[in-house]
Amino acid sequence: MAGTDTEIAALNRRAREHAAALDAVRSGMETVIIGQQAVIDQVLAVVLAGGHALLEGVPGIAKTLTISTLAHCLDCTFARIQFTPDLLPADITGTRIYDRNTAAFRTIQGPVFHQIILADEINRAPPKVQSALLEAMQEGQVTIQGETYALPRPFFVLATQNPIESEGTYPLPEAQLDRFMLKIRMDYPTLDEEVAILDRFTADQPESPAPVLDAAGLVALRSFVRSVYADPGVKRYAAQLVDATRHPAAYGLDLGPMIAFGASPRASLALLLCGKAHAVLAGRGYVVPDDIRALAPAVLRHRVLLTFEAEADDLTPEKIVRRVLATVEVP
Repeated sequence: MAGTDTEIAALNRRAREHAAALDAVRSGMETVIIGQQAVIDQVLAVVLAGGHALLEGVPGIAKTLTISTLAHCLDCTFARIQFTPDLLPADITGTRIYDRNTAAFRTIQGPVFHQIILADEINRAPPKVQSALLEAMQEGQVTIQGETYALPRPFFVLATQNPIESEGTYPLPEAQLDRFMLKIRMDYPTLDEEVAILDRFTADQPESPAPVLDAAGLVALRSFVRSVYADPGVKRYAAQLVDATRHPAAYGLDLGPMIAFGASPRASLALLLCGKAHAVLAGRGYVVPDDIRALAPAVLRHRVLLTFEAEADDLTPEKIVRRVLATVEVP
């Protein structure tokens, strides 16, 4: 494992080279997406870390546009799946049909056999359909009538959901939520940003950005992210943030009656990997505590389950994560 000054210096040089390519991806996205710089960085971080992301926000704030614009910047295959109440699992994974010409069954692969999947309004499909993504997201494979098929590399799911409508929606099961490395919140643009949106989208429609990074380059980047150096103190800090959601009293937090279940070990892995990705985006080959803190809300907000008492007191997972970040000592 890297750790000497020479090895870290070499990692820094490579990180700066990769950061230049990532800046080009970011710039390409910003030719279409106005504002939302933090969201763009979080989306890039989860792609580099090799995970999946759930984007949540009210209608009309460019959730779908953000993902489709990213797909234009990456030279990877892309499929958009519009989740609806009548969607079937086979509509996602595929099925087998009888071919009369060959007198044999053949497999028709579904849209999940692409490298970038946009699962639009994922909470509008019933649980059986949502669970069809679980194997794909966790194992990188799908099973169609007993036959297992590997998915292409790289493979990542970027899903969207609307938090303000409940009619006709199905809440995502906790097991599936935990498969999303990040839950990214998208907020309204500022006034100046909204004026810029009017200027850009009421004149000529902006052109889609050109591809900047191909699939092989993205796979290499993901491999490099895992080699980024993390000091043992930084690793322990990431683990402590997660542990504080399970044993708050050990950190001086009076949140025990408010938390039904804390974050799983998958959160610790996500926190460190996203911290490494955040470091690469900044052109560094090593992780600092601020990298961990920058991604902690998006990693933890969907993994902390509250009690009825907390909900009655209007306490949200977001507020709990902020208290944890403010209390756990930074190395």
